[in-house]
Amino acid sequence: MYNKQMGNKNVGNQTMGNKELERILKALANQRRLSIVSFLKKRKEATVGDIAEKIKLSFRSTSKHLGVLSMAGILEREQRSVQMYYRVASDIPAPARTILFVV
Repeated sequence: MYNKQMGNKNVGNQTMGNKELERILKALANQRRLSIVSFLKKRKEATVGDIAEKIKLSFRSTSKHLGVLSMAGILEREQRSVQMYYRVASDIPAPARTILFVV
């Protein structure tokens, strides 16, 4: 359902603004980022280096993609010593959850 005055959409049990929905869709509209999420769905969690190796991309570029996914609420990260670990967020936004179901 769409609230025309507010520019918000009801997605599942969440009300989401157009900007937030756009950020989620843009984050997932990239083959590398879809590969990252697919890998993390199978592996549960991984370091930046492990992810970079799997998707055959530099550490720096992988970090940028992980940042986009984190900012969209799709991934969570946890610092352990000098390593940063990423996993699919437990409270992932409904539109992302729907898309990730088919990835």
